[in-house]
Amino acid sequence: MTDPIADLLTRVRNAQLAGQTEVVVPYSKLKYHLVQVLEREGWISGLAGLDHQRQLKIVLKYDQGQPVIRHLKRISQPGRRVYAKRHRLPRVMQGLGMAIISTSRGLMTSEEARRQKLGGEILCEIS
Repeated sequence: MTDPIADLLTRVRNAQLAGQTEVVVPYSKLKYHLVQVLEREGWISGLAGLDHQRQLKIVLKYDQGQPVIRHLKRISQPGRRVYAKRHRLPRVMQGLGMAIISTSRGLMTSEEARRQKLGGEILCEIS
């Protein structure tokens, strides 16, 4: 697998289109921290690590039968990395969505990075 983050986003997108309540993905530290940001910001209901199988179980969130996450887009890819300075961090849907940024202090939303005056690699956008 050349892009595990794109695989994670695709699995979440496909599970929501199929109406599933949870999705299981292979574990990695980066995926775990990315999903933690999604949980902290309220885009998913829960997260559980299945230790013996090295997998993450993500509990998806729905609002009146419709998925809370309507749009997932991978921005920085292995063949084309996208970086932004603190003044150029994206605002997704004028603040209704969020971008996840990989900074020197870990993964955070673009708003958190802007408050802490940090730039970094733009991993994905969620709305």
